[in-house]
Amino acid sequence: MQELRTVDARRSELVQRLFPDGIPRLWCPPLTHFRAPGVLDQERISQHLHRIRPFVKGILVPGSTGEGWEMNDAQVRELLSVVLDVTRASGIHVLVGVLKTETQAMLDLIQSVCTWLMERSGAADIDEALTAAGVVGFTVCPPRGADLTQDEIYTALARILGLKLPVALYQLPQITQNEMSPETVARLVCEFPNLFMLKDTSGQDRIALSDAALGNLFLVRGAEGGYSQWVKSGGGPYDGFLLSTANVMAPNLHQVLRLLDEGRSRDAEIESQRISRTIDRSFRAAGSVGAGNVFTNANKAIDHVLVHGAAACGTECPLLVSGVRLPESVIREIAAIVAEERIADSA
Repeated sequence: MQELRTVDARRSELVQRLFPDGIPRLWCPPLTHFRAPGVLDQERISQHLHRIRPFVKGILVPGSTGEGWEMNDAQVRELLSVVLDVTRASGIHVLVGVLKTETQAMLDLIQSVCTWLMERSGAADIDEALTAAGVVGFTVCPPRGADLTQDEIYTALARILGLKLPVALYQLPQITQNEMSPETVARLVCEFPNLFMLKDTSGQDRIALSDAALGNLFLVRGAEGGYSQWVKSGGGPYDGFLLSTANVMAPNLHQVLRLLDEGRSRDAEIESQRISRTIDRSFRAAGSVGAGNVFTNANKAIDHVLVHGAAACGTECPLLVSGVRLPESVIREIAAIVAEERIADSA
């Protein structure tokens, strides 16, 4: 227990340095906008970040919703360059998503990004470069493999944490085909003070609901639904959210957190239900798209509707990184959902 307290104290010092005002409770993996297949729309990306920044103070770039799993390293670097130019001036904290399925590939990408950040900033060391860029760390998943043991998952993640860079873990069984057990995460928490956050998008919430000794690890939920019930202010186990829907419903999610802080749990639940209805209906509508993932497709469609309003169905539909354009039929259906649920643009 003494060892855990010592590690917790060092983790607290790291968090205080990275987040002087505390770790944000609402995070987002922002959408990536394209003006041609694989070609970034820098203006739309910048506009989008400015639209969500009153409510979202932390972002994961690239994330699954940002189509990071489908981008190559050069595209990721270009996206980071665009994003960091916006976020550094706006005070938004950036986690770099290391979306690779093999441990060595993760290590190589982290090293590559570190070198690039140092060159970009002219910093003498990586800590200085991260601070200059507004980057607060790297997000990693376990390596892919349904047959990996917990010891193998621990060893892989320990190699990455051994770099002594700030790290957030990402429970993403949809991609990795495995899950970190609560005990594995507890082992890492006890050993590595640079592990400061965990995102769980599994929908099973085994880590957060466990009795494992997680110290002062900051827990964010990535699964959608039941928003008012999952954060600590609503009686749940999580400190906050890291959600794809914060791209388009950041004001609503921020409202849920505010209402819970004020003890207005019934009002928070009403707003939570409205978010859930909108997202459930939009995900069903976007399920007909034969490319990308439903999180990206639904959020890109809602974003398009919020930005263009009544002209959404007459405006060129959003592109995915693959070059596939969302069908106008999906935009039309989601426009009707947004209108019925009275979802408004935050801008």
